[in-house]
Amino acid sequence: MNTLDPGPPVTRVIFAVDIEGSTKQNNTKKAGLRAAMYDMVEQSLRQAGIAEDHHEPWIDRGDSVLVLVRPVDEVPRPVFLSAVVPVLEDLLRAHAADHADQLLRMRAVLHAGEVHFDRNGCFGEALDIAFRLLDAPVLKELFRGTANPLLLAVSDVIYQGVVRQGYDGIDTESFTSALEVEVGGQLHRGWVRAKEQGGSGDGTVIDVNRRRLSRVGALARRMQSA
Repeated sequence: MNTLDPGPPVTRVIFAVDIEGSTKQNNTKKAGLRAAMYDMVEQSLRQAGIAEDHHEPWIDRGDSVLVLVRPVDEVPRPVFLSAVVPVLEDLLRAHAADHADQLLRMRAVLHAGEVHFDRNGCFGEALDIAFRLLDAPVLKELFRGTANPLLLAVSDVIYQGVVRQGYDGIDTESFTSALEVEVGGQLHRGWVRAKEQGGSGDGTVIDVNRRRLSRVGALARRMQSA
């Protein structure tokens, strides 16, 4: 069997969001959630200075959207954490206040790496890593245990290169190592921006390890009673 040459890759910042619990909604409600998701993501990018010519055409995934941003000086990686994510959080809170009958919460992931394009779309290990993090059962479980409108996971690439560098507008202490996913036989660490938001706007860090231990203990008790 002939092996196709995928051609040279391009480097992209990978940002994706996913609507929580959309499969439980009917099509009419899904339409409203999708419209709100697209509007909020677009606003958060534009307010952070990320224009249409900075990224590829968005890739729709039903209840989620993928944005691939080109590596240009106008869009340094820290801007996603110092501007895009905070604006998106604020928009989600405003939406909740104005639409009490339409619960909208999102998980988000931020990664960066090499991506390939062909006539059918994009592919590559970097994308696999990003979506494994976004869809990780641990991330979903952590999200169910919080009142936050947004829960962000970042790859180890982003954590080491951006989060821990002390850039303005990024709270390093709010990130905790919480995920580990396997792609291509390799383990990849994920970090969660695990800050609970209180009514005052101040946050306390989610105790990820305590919740993990609680989950393991509950599983052990179920096994013992079986």
